[in-house]
Amino acid sequence: MNIDGTPTRTIWPADGAVEIIDQTRLPHEYVIHRLTSLEAAAEAIRVMRVRGAPLIGATAAYGLALAASRDAGDDALRGAGDALIATRPTAVNLQWAVRRVLDLLLPLPPEQRAAAAWREAAAVCEEDVAQNRAIGRHGADLIKAIAARKMGPLNLLTHCNAGWLATVDWGTALAPVYAAVAAGIPLHVWVDETRPRNQGASLTAWELGKHGVPHTVIADNAGGHLMQHGRVDLCIVGTDRTAANGDVCNKIGTYLKALAARDNGVPFYVAAPGPSIDFTLMSGREIPIEERSAEEVTHISGLDGEGRVSTVQLTPTGSPAANPAFDVTPARLLTGIITERGVCGASRAALAGLYPERL
Repeated sequence: MNIDGTPTRTIWPADGAVEIIDQTRLPHEYVIHRLTSLEAAAEAIRVMRVRGAPLIGATAAYGLALAASRDAGDDALRGAGDALIATRPTAVNLQWAVRRVLDLLLPLPPEQRAAAAWREAAAVCEEDVAQNRAIGRHGADLIKAIAARKMGPLNLLTHCNAGWLATVDWGTALAPVYAAVAAGIPLHVWVDETRPRNQGASLTAWELGKHGVPHTVIADNAGGHLMQHGRVDLCIVGTDRTAANGDVCNKIGTYLKALAARDNGVPFYVAAPGPSIDFTLMSGREIPIEERSAEEVTHISGLDGEGRVSTVQLTPTGSPAANPAFDVTPARLLTGIITERGVCGASRAALAGLYPERL
């Protein structure tokens, strides 16, 4: 997608290393961060220099390429895969990418593994871009149909960041937005701030602004009010893992938006590329929910009066805080799931119809 008119991706190989946009520095600083080792790739995933299920998977693939360049032995590669998988438990793309690359490498002679790993990581990235572009096409058709029934711009609400910053390019939930804008459909995006890490306020707002898409940042608790007053026409969110029955695990707060949408008759769609669908899990109850540091709740970072990025404490000293990073939205609350293969209902039968080879 575009940063002030310049086509840009979130991750790319560079002279035997890997470069990423350091998302912990956005929106106030645009910094390219260089990964030169397995440990650096694992750290980038763990501290969320990269985040979003598809981008986590792509980074893990490149992490194995970096590992294979240093030591392509069986034990070293398996250990590298274990280290990457341990970084974050919820997004299924992480495990999927590690398994995919290891399944390719381990049968090969050690001297062929490093080159093969770099090729496979690049393939993971290109497939992600193609999948998200297709999601954009299918989702733009939904936006076009809804926009045709109203006067003025369509108002779309999204939660967290499922734009191109969460993927290699295009995004998942925001891919339909970018495709619709390119097709000349007038729209406006309500951007949930998405506490506690504020991925909406810091990342979604930043990328929409850089691409020239009209948007407004709102407090997380404002979405229901806007829906009650007819100011939301459509909700599209992403997913870190979707169970076989259509239950969706996404950033904490997604479930509440789905409830508000159902109560107010607002269509609620989830954009889910195939690798994020976990057919080994029968329901969302089986999805592990990451519990992150309490400091993400008790503290917040932003620009101070001197234009410097500073961190301040929000809560009373000594007050404990809990920080579940994700919640599960039951399939019954979804209008549908937008995949690279088309739009389907949120059910095992519907998903299996699109991905019969995964059963």
